[in-house]
Amino acid sequence: MIEALVGLAVLLILAFLRIPIAFVMALVGFAGMAWVNSPTAALYNVGQTAFDAAINYELSVVPLFVLMGNFVARARLASELYNASNAFLGHRKGGLAMATVVACGGFSAICGSSLATAATMSKVAMPSMRRFGYSDSLATGSIAAGGTLGILIPPSVMLVMYGILTQQSIGKLFAAGILPGAIGMLFYLLAVRWVIWRRPSEGPAAVRQTWPERLHALRSVWGVLVLFIVVMGGIYGGVFSPTEAAGIGALGSFLFALFRGALSWRVLLDILEESVATTAMLFAVLIGALLFANFINLTDFPQALVQISMQFQDTPWLVIASILVIYILLGCVFESMSMILLTVPIFYPLILQMGYDPIWFGIVVVVVTEISLITPPVGLNVFVLRGVLPDVSTGTIFKGVTPFWVADIFRLSLIVLVPWISTWLASYVA
Repeated sequence: MIEALVGLAVLLILAFLRIPIAFVMALVGFAGMAWVNSPTAALYNVGQTAFDAAINYELSVVPLFVLMGNFVARARLASELYNASNAFLGHRKGGLAMATVVACGGFSAICGSSLATAATMSKVAMPSMRRFGYSDSLATGSIAAGGTLGILIPPSVMLVMYGILTQQSIGKLFAAGILPGAIGMLFYLLAVRWVIWRRPSEGPAAVRQTWPERLHALRSVWGVLVLFIVVMGGIYGGVFSPTEAAGIGALGSFLFALFRGALSWRVLLDILEESVATTAMLFAVLIGALLFANFINLTDFPQALVQISMQFQDTPWLVIASILVIYILLGCVFESMSMILLTVPIFYPLILQMGYDPIWFGIVVVVVTEISLITPPVGLNVFVLRGVLPDVSTGTIFKGVTPFWVADIFRLSLIVLVPWISTWLASYVA
């Protein structure tokens, strides 16, 4: 067990030094395996782990969903979602920020990436909010927070990774993420209302649109609805597997972008290059996390945690609370994918031993990981906006997201205390 503790300490130190986390996990996993077993075993572990990840059929869902999201982003669906939301909400105080949150939720249902959602919606929503005099803090806060919905509302790459790591049904995980995602959107709308209640000048009302204008804006989002129904309905209806659904979704988003005239050979090449780069990054992190997990499992560290947790059988909530605190602290250092890949192999056996539902735990993990996307000092969504909006300071964005991550804490508490929110819809999926 001492080897595992040393490995974790070294990993945290290197992460604080801002060395890419994929290389850190791979390096510590290789060195730890060589220490516990032998250099030959460590080398074999590297080769076999990389090979297994590369040929894993289930993992092919990742590049397909990434490709689907990139086609959707180029098909101008984000603009139409925002216009539709704005038509119904923009005339209220703080309405444009609310419309941004709703549009982010809709875009996430197709895109599946928090970073892509935040980057895309910042270009769509920020000019409109500035034109009507919204404060930069509320405007950027609603975009950064709304973008976090991308890793929970299905299809979600994070839920796919969790399902593969734990051998849980991806269809069940997708179904389980729908209600918590909707609750998250509702809580974000309440966070906007709270900001406006305290400082009304930060979100003036925009122009009220007529009902014909609203219906026209609503008709323009049919592409999102069709893609979502085809992908998710096919999975839940047993028509095709999640991997097949990802392929159909990628093809559908390609055809949609093509028929809209959003594609050229140059744009198509850019989309493919971006998808390859994103997929390579995700697989690098995955392979590094698997190498580290193999080392940790070899030290019997998860089993030791299970034995320690047995002392708290009468107070299992204390174990869950401790895990959540660890996730929140790790979120100050690690990005979301690294957190899930690093910690799930350690905590998952513990959760099973204590009798918790693994589907519920997957949603809890993703929700607490969402919080890390907007909390200092890392807050990846914050730094994405900082890159897209260089005239807005990092401090302003962090100030703007504060009410939203407070709302996330309330949502996390609700999901932990009322597990059926996550398990009810999942129970209907075979």
